[in-house]
Amino acid sequence: MKGLVSGGAGLVVAYTGFIALADAITKFLAAGYAAPQMYAVSGVVVVALCLAVARFKPGRERLRTVCRRAMALRAAATVLATICFFLAFRHLAFAEVFLFIGVMPLFAALLAGPILGEYASPVAWGALCTGFVGVLCLFPQGFAGMGPGHAIALLAALFGTLSIVLSRYIGCHESNGLAQVFYPNLALLLVMAAALPFVWRPMPLADLALAVGYGVTLFVARWLLVLALRGLAAHAVTSLMKLQFVWMVLIGALVFGEWPGPLTFLGAGIVVLSGLFLAYEDHLRRALEARLVRA
Repeated sequence: MKGLVSGGAGLVVAYTGFIALADAITKFLAAGYAAPQMYAVSGVVVVALCLAVARFKPGRERLRTVCRRAMALRAAATVLATICFFLAFRHLAFAEVFLFIGVMPLFAALLAGPILGEYASPVAWGALCTGFVGVLCLFPQGFAGMGPGHAIALLAALFGTLSIVLSRYIGCHESNGLAQVFYPNLALLLVMAAALPFVWRPMPLADLALAVGYGVTLFVARWLLVLALRGLAAHAVTSLMKLQFVWMVLIGALVFGEWPGPLTFLGAGIVVLSGLFLAYEDHLRRALEARLVRA
């Protein structure tokens, strides 16, 4: 278990807590502000934090990257995922967005093969399919109950997964995790700033503080995720991200008064267990590979 945590699982668990808090702030502010305003403010915070941290890094590597094309694609995917998740939180209940976080491991397994050369084992595919069955349990009205918000959330999951897979690709070629936080958020800031004059609304001090808090929380969460992707396969990381459901249920109930039904808890239990199994299976595979190399 110690090796599993040191391999990145513990970082993913910490990430789920921070990102769930960031999502809660997103849902709270989404009702009163357009996406460009919130993400422009938070983007300034994240970029400023990256620049501040970079001052303490040695040499010229502070924000340099050797994977420029992959970084540009990751930045674009991050911008699209952020916009789609923002719109999804406007249309769906907080915990309901978790349905699509549950689909991300399947996307990760499909994308990781051609991009990373990491193909899921038959056992891993079995766990992934089991997790998808759990996701289906979260649709109490079946697919007939799906609306525009669900389609947007599905796109958010796809672009979010692409960003994560590209992060692991970049992490395999360079160790500068700060650059992976800086450039996607700089792209998000520039895109949102271009639209800001058309949607700006004066922000009370309390809302401005929330937006700044969102930026700080997002900075920590995304750096943790970049570090975690160095130790775990993309499909294992996205599977462990299902633990975010625990935080989303608690925050949704305590802050927004949204209590999921029994089927939601059943489905969530299935997908969370499948995620834990995938992370453990990935840990065992890496341990076996290490023993074969030493032999």
